[in-house]
Amino acid sequence: MTESTDIVENRSEIVFLYDAVDANPNGNPLSGADRPRIDPQTQQAIVTDVRLKRYLRDQLDDDCHGVYIRNVQEEGLQYTREQLLEDRLKEVDPDDYDFDDDEEEAERFRDDIFGTFLENSADVRYFGATMATDAGEYEDYLPDHFTGPVQFSPGKTMHAVNENEEYDSLTSVIATQEGKEQGGFDLDDHRIQYGLIRFHGLVDEHGAEDTKLTRDDVKRLDTLCWRAIKNQTISRSKVGQEPRLYCRVEYTEESFHVGGLDKDLAFDEELSKSEEELRNVRDVVVSIDEFVERLGRASEQIEQVRVVASDVLEFSYDGETGGPELLYGALKDELGTSAVDEVNVYDEYRNTLAEASE
Repeated sequence: MTESTDIVENRSEIVFLYDAVDANPNGNPLSGADRPRIDPQTQQAIVTDVRLKRYLRDQLDDDCHGVYIRNVQEEGLQYTREQLLEDRLKEVDPDDYDFDDDEEEAERFRDDIFGTFLENSADVRYFGATMATDAGEYEDYLPDHFTGPVQFSPGKTMHAVNENEEYDSLTSVIATQEGKEQGGFDLDDHRIQYGLIRFHGLVDEHGAEDTKLTRDDVKRLDTLCWRAIKNQTISRSKVGQEPRLYCRVEYTEESFHVGGLDKDLAFDEELSKSEEELRNVRDVVVSIDEFVERLGRASEQIEQVRVVASDVLEFSYDGETGGPELLYGALKDELGTSAVDEVNVYDEYRNTLAEASE
């Protein structure tokens, strides 16, 4: 598969839900015991956008895409600032550019220096990066940062959470080598019982121009988010997290998006268990009435909706309850069948791997 080089022209809005069972979805190292981040007023668990982006970067790395801001504990494809500038400045002669008279010349210089870097640093195309440089007299013509066109707000659970006290103070018993006597030590292991985490994201078409984010890059998100939660949450405190709903709304008009779509997904309080009783996804029913209706009101500004939901997530809509098919059907009724595309994650993702584009 040859990847498209078409730069993104339309804005997209993303809603992403995943849950955590007996897990610590985002520890706070400043707490002294890496306790889950919890809003003290609402008791909702918080997951930073940095944590989500780390999952996505690690998945990009596993998929053999070049990653610039990489987990320092792992090996992978990565360009350093020094390599970037030294390699390109050796090949590019600044005297070939008329900086004084033509802004397009300065832009061409930037593209010639950073073009290869952006091609090989998928995470920078998505999320941007600080680019401190030392290019002498030509430094003013090079950017000191790239603003990422893909941004997520910090995620929060859709409900108050409870810490699982059974994990709060674990004792591990080991046999010592000398005398084979048993010894013990305490482990701080703070986890929440259950949390359904809700993220909101945007893909900004204006930022895409700077980082050269392509339409194929954006389509890759439709399987990347899902697989990142599946594959990158396998450490001891992170295991127990699963993707539940991903929806990307691509709009037809520049600088337009509905906004706040994540807040239109809410617990159906009559059909869901109480917050104190929540233990897994089967205790939850998500109401989609307002979500579907708001999209319907903006149907003329919507190009396409890409959506996938877990087969065990229950929805309620217009007095009915059901699984993903209820959601898909409601969206198609409001927006038209051709505007709604159900994402088949494990069929589609193979075309997004680095080797697939060679």
